[in-house]
Amino acid sequence: MSNFRLPRGPLKNRGMKTLTALFSLVALLGGCSLPKQVDVTPSFTLDKSHTQGTRLHQAIAPLARQHPDLSGIYPLADAFEAFAVRMHLTAQAQKTLDVQYYIWRADATGLMLLEALYEAAERGVRVRLLLDDNGTRRLDDILLALHEHPNIEVRLFNPFVIRNPKGIGFFFDFERLNHRMHNKSFTVDNSVTIVGGRNVGDEYFGADGSLLFADLDVLAVGQVVPEVSADFDRYWNNDYAFPIDLIATESHANKSEPTAAQNFYPLNFSALLAPFAARQTYFLQAAQQVNTVRDLLSGSLDLEWVKTEMVSDDPAKAQGKATPESMLSFQLHHAIGNPRERVDLISPYFVPTATGVLGFAALINENNVQVRVLTNSYDATDVAIVHAGYMKHRKKLLRAGVKLYELKKTSNGSLSRPRRNPLGISGSSLHAKTFAVDGKRLFVGSFNFDPRSALLNTELGFVIHSERLAQQVSDLFEEEIPQNSYEVILTRQRQLRWLEPQDNPQESPIIHEVEPGTTLVERLWLGFISRLPIEWLL
Repeated sequence: MSNFRLPRGPLKNRGMKTLTALFSLVALLGGCSLPKQVDVTPSFTLDKSHTQGTRLHQAIAPLARQHPDLSGIYPLADAFEAFAVRMHLTAQAQKTLDVQYYIWRADATGLMLLEALYEAAERGVRVRLLLDDNGTRRLDDILLALHEHPNIEVRLFNPFVIRNPKGIGFFFDFERLNHRMHNKSFTVDNSVTIVGGRNVGDEYFGADGSLLFADLDVLAVGQVVPEVSADFDRYWNNDYAFPIDLIATESHANKSEPTAAQNFYPLNFSALLAPFAARQTYFLQAAQQVNTVRDLLSGSLDLEWVKTEMVSDDPAKAQGKATPESMLSFQLHHAIGNPRERVDLISPYFVPTATGVLGFAALINENNVQVRVLTNSYDATDVAIVHAGYMKHRKKLLRAGVKLYELKKTSNGSLSRPRRNPLGISGSSLHAKTFAVDGKRLFVGSFNFDPRSALLNTELGFVIHSERLAQQVSDLFEEEIPQNSYEVILTRQRQLRWLEPQDNPQESPIIHEVEPGTTLVERLWLGFISRLPIEWLL
């Protein structure tokens, strides 16, 4: 070996390039381990002695005393209202803001809410921002700048060590990075919280002119709020929650990105939002028309005071170490109970698995329970591979007696407020995750009816014992959903057909013999994907 020499000329150059690539790969592999959390100080929700003097607490406390052990619930189905309420609550914060999300976009609404958090910190509010690192694209330098503020701390859950491009990390640490924190909560002064299915970004708040997500959050006050705060604490202080400055540094920041904060703290949000000026103006004007928080402060908001149970995964699930009893699916079953009459389920990513199909069949055939399901059509979904995992079970679901609807895609085309519906079904792309049981109990949260939510990601939600809200979900299946969806049926020859309603309800529906919105190539590709053993990933 001592006589080994690289050949001269082009071959030698290729050899040097190969060695350089190998050394780079080794360097990447060596840099994929998470840093040690040295001198990371845990923090916890402030107790009532610190927050009882806040405007929000003083407005809510008298109502809560009138309804002991209950929670006041107000649904946020309207996308514009959901954004405005977050902005207005942030403006009202006096002590704490605890914010936890799976995705936070560097777009108009994402930056506007970051600016609102920054302004709250400037007033002396303690801000804790916990984000799953899979959804923070183009935000490293902005989050680092916020983290430098004395009243703001930013932590990334289950972070990617390789910052750019992040996707490389999956090749070296797939088992860890395949687990994500899908929870969404927004808690102000430990007095009011928002929990549901929405992430933070233009498409979730109706600001994307090409696609409008039908989604659902609930605003909650009363008994359940301290539970959400305590749940935030256990995620915030978990071993997988890293202060951002341990993960991302200025050398990792995406300097080529137009939203990069070039000089770090203090941030110039006017410059950051300049590319979104028209959209920012529109949303600020729209927010001025929303009076939800004003009504909450005056005691006139139409809250429904009902028993509300928080269900949440143990953050140890992200490490594959959670016990079955500590997982949301177990808690959800016990909170919801056994259906006796009907189950109405709305899920954007619906992968029931063979076990789920058998469960639905048992409900229908053995207990005579009516089961209706709404999910996205192929044309409306934003994750085509999940649709492949769903389509393989369609015939079995229909044979079992499940009534199946697939939401049609529509394009808004401009910034305009959609017609409000009770629980946010607008005939566009579905993102709401909710289901009602027996017209008495309702789940709202981040949990999708798929293996990923059940086994891999951490989730958060509420079981709300409200006949009024549960009935609203059931009512959607009577008129709203059939009008905006394809009803999937099975012919006598066991062939799938899609029935599309016409504008005139007196006319017979259009019958599609192949899946609407698909080409032959797409159908062949989906069929191939559906046969791969990847359902556990979906």
